[in-house]
Amino acid sequence: MTTPNNKKTIDDNFCYRPDFKYTHDNPYHDKLGVFDSFVLRDEEAESNVGHWKERIFKNSHPLEVEIGTGYGEFMMEYCQQNPNINFIGLDHRFKRSFSVAKKLDKLEHKNFRYLRARGERIEFMFDESEVQSLFYFFPDPWPKNRHHKKRLFQKPFLNACHKVLSPGGTLFVKTDHDGYFDWMLDHLKDEKRFEILLQSRDLRKEYPEHFLSQFTTKFEKIFLSQGTLIKSIVLKNIKG
Repeated sequence: MTTPNNKKTIDDNFCYRPDFKYTHDNPYHDKLGVFDSFVLRDEEAESNVGHWKERIFKNSHPLEVEIGTGYGEFMMEYCQQNPNINFIGLDHRFKRSFSVAKKLDKLEHKNFRYLRARGERIEFMFDESEVQSLFYFFPDPWPKNRHHKKRLFQKPFLNACHKVLSPGGTLFVKTDHDGYFDWMLDHLKDEKRFEILLQSRDLRKEYPEHFLSQFTTKFEKIFLSQGTLIKSIVLKNIKG
């Protein structure tokens, strides 16, 4: 996969393999080191599997994770409103991660960590049942048919979510893209490991009081101003 910050081609399936290694030469990797009190880069996050609470946060508060923090609006607002959680936001974009880190550094409550990492790697960052909640908001929909294989929401990702979420843990999803929403529902048709708690093609109209309607990201504001309906799924993890 080619990104603006990494011109090398990456086999997307390789990202799920235990032997995956981050490779890049982006200057923002080193710049992020200024915030090493709360930023972990690349494989650094994977050295804390199963030990986030006692080793990193030094408490027993619930662990919640956002995959793809974007410009950080949800992460910052949610952390400050909920100081008794341990929150981890992650994104693989370099310059955007540096921008978010500068904002996080100014927050009052320090109940968070930020990972410059890939969402495909969550099963290598967190132990089985270690996470209470996962948030996945407005991901790249990869709209062209030949790019659909790059979409994160598919079987390997669901496998990882089922593994790291605690019994009864929750995956919250929002998207503006009708095609990606249909893709998600299609991948959930025969899925027995998750219970669908909420499914909506117009979140703001159908569930105006829901927690997901109370936070509006930068991307979401743009979509709403264009009259785009916000689609959402909430999944409860089922473990025997």
